[in-house]
Amino acid sequence: SLYVSEYFSQSAQKLSFYSWYGNAKLFHFHVPEDTVLLRWLLQASRGKGPECTSMEITVHFRHGAPPVINPLGTRFPANATVRPSYNISITLSSAVQNTTFVNVTTPAAGDWFIAAHLPEAAGRIEVKGFSTPCPYMFQADMFVLRLTDMPVLEPGVPMPHTVVSPAKPLHVKVFVPKHAAGMRFQLSRCVTSEQRACTVRVLLGSITLPQSFQRSLTCTGSINCSLALDSPPWEKWLQIMVESLGTANASVSVEMLASFTVCRPGSTSSFLNFISLNQSQAGARPGAAGSLAAAAGEAPHNVSSQRSSCLQSQPVVREDLDVVSVRYRLLNGPSVPVSSLSPTLLLLNLNTGTDSGGSLVVNLLLNKTSVSLANATVAACVSAASPVLSLNATRNCGTAFSQGYPLSVNTSSAEAMLIVLYPQTDDWFLSLQLLCPKGQGECSSAEAKVTVFAYLTPCFNDCGPYGQCSLLRRHGYLYAGCSCKAGWGGWSCTDDTKAQTVGTQNLATLLLTLSNLMFLPAIAVAVYRFYLVEASVYTYTMFFSTFYHACDQPGVAVMCIMDYDTLQYCDFLGSVVAIWVTILCMARLKKILKYVLFVLGTLLIAMSLQLDRRGVWNMMGPCLFALFIMVTAWVHHGAKRRHCYPSSWKRWVFYLLPGITLAFIAISVYAFMETNENYYYTHSIWHVLVACSVAFLLPPRDKHKKPWAWPQKLTCRYQICQNDREELYAVT
Repeated sequence: SLYVSEYFSQSAQKLSFYSWYGNAKLFHFHVPEDTVLLRWLLQASRGKGPECTSMEITVHFRHGAPPVINPLGTRFPANATVRPSYNISITLSSAVQNTTFVNVTTPAAGDWFIAAHLPEAAGRIEVKGFSTPCPYMFQADMFVLRLTDMPVLEPGVPMPHTVVSPAKPLHVKVFVPKHAAGMRFQLSRCVTSEQRACTVRVLLGSITLPQSFQRSLTCTGSINCSLALDSPPWEKWLQIMVESLGTANASVSVEMLASFTVCRPGSTSSFLNFISLNQSQAGARPGAAGSLAAAAGEAPHNVSSQRSSCLQSQPVVREDLDVVSVRYRLLNGPSVPVSSLSPTLLLLNLNTGTDSGGSLVVNLLLNKTSVSLANATVAACVSAASPVLSLNATRNCGTAFSQGYPLSVNTSSAEAMLIVLYPQTDDWFLSLQLLCPKGQGECSSAEAKVTVFAYLTPCFNDCGPYGQCSLLRRHGYLYAGCSCKAGWGGWSCTDDTKAQTVGTQNLATLLLTLSNLMFLPAIAVAVYRFYLVEASVYTYTMFFSTFYHACDQPGVAVMCIMDYDTLQYCDFLGSVVAIWVTILCMARLKKILKYVLFVLGTLLIAMSLQLDRRGVWNMMGPCLFALFIMVTAWVHHGAKRRHCYPSSWKRWVFYLLPGITLAFIAISVYAFMETNENYYYTHSIWHVLVACSVAFLLPPRDKHKKPWAWPQKLTCRYQICQNDREELYAVT
């Protein structure tokens, strides 16, 4: 046999601490057909700085869809199916880099996904630029060993083969046809090259993670051994591996035979389906009545043929609505007839390769008036790759190589829902059958009507009122995840273990908004001292900070007077400009120079905020430059007066030192103490401290100016030449 090795790689990604699914870094690979060995090369590394410590990286694997993970141990929504993901841990301790290999023999072909993340996030709000986080990088590479000329086992034809040695197992494949209800594999005439009794092990199927349903069969001697499989995967190649368990230098000859039991589906009039599809799309047309009447004459014949079939297939139309959004519509109406003679089958097509990033929702509603037997139950199974063709209480929706999801409705519980998170890329089937407690003979002539609603949605229930559905992207692959708020958690933000009460949400909103009213004393002081430009800036900051925080709340106490992004930008702009004009006002510059710096600084701050709104230098840069101007101006004034400026000790003790102290405390709270849990009161303290520091730091008015002396200024126009050459008066 000829083996070909192939190598696939993706660029490294920077890992994040986990708080929701968007923090997990996803890698998407495609494993080709006839792959006999898959090897993952996982490379993790960290920075070399002192901020880098030992870290544990968790890596999840899954075939067919992104892995469903729950690192935080939160609750999933009701009716959701959750199967634990296969994961490994990679530890970065003293070594800067760690390399790990993961081998998978006879892997399933198709999409494979890897998700990697760091432990749970600490919840601390870090100001960008104040601290340097340690970079943790992760990269996944894939090596595959593929058999180019894998022998094909034809159904019903015995085929002899030879296993050369235990180190070189035999690989063959067989194609499973559509409507295959069962498969029987038989191995016979097993002899070694030394004409002794042989022992071989047969593995049927491929390995899929997190759960693998690969079947094993051990055959000893020349007697026939066989294995029967129910509901093998339709229209797929099934890998069979035979390995010798004997001595290393002896070859083994075997004969293999594969046979299938094909289920005869009930005959449905394709002409009727075509007419109903055209009517649903374009409405009735002339001549359609005669065609329907002619087709209706075939109905008794169809019913009689359905009673002799093993399944009844209902036509389903797939309707694509948006990205990862699909609705399934039944051509014969939302209600489907369900009998006890054979299961009713619905095909839900999810094999486009772009549907695995959402949630499949199946809702069943029983029409109670349609069931003649009160104790009858409609059993249903949702399965991938192949349908469940024999439904009973003990089968539990199992197929040959997968495990389905059971549902049931009856007269006492007429509604059932199933949510499949990240359904794997495949053809999905919904099987329904009427069951009676005393046997199928009791309800052989009974029939039930079940209304079926099936759809694919990015996020179930749109993440609820306390979550936001985000569409995530990894190269060209799109998938969705829920980002929760107000203490809610879980896959769909339905876990209220740590949720904030409505009272707490109202308190947070009131604190963050009403704390901005502490700017009113600063505005009053600025107006009283005739700093009208500064007062207008403080008013602008108070207004937009109030309504930004009213719109930024995670819970139900939310009010947005305009677009959120606009409110956020205006809040950040007002905060930085308020600091800018306050420090320049303290510098006691000439008016024309002060106002030029006001305007020029505001324009530059607006530009820098547009480039990077959360950068620390957007605030620190203007502050440091304004402080440099203020210190230079104060040194200039002190040199001219030949004593310290400001010269009054009262000004230092009762105004400047308290204002500077409040400002430093505010910066410390803002930069080092804020977390997601205490944000609503620590940020409120920031508002109060900054507003109070402004009121203390504003310089006194000119002694030669009387407050609110506008009438005098209007009548005595010569006062425009008031002594503005130098500030030679004492500042108190």
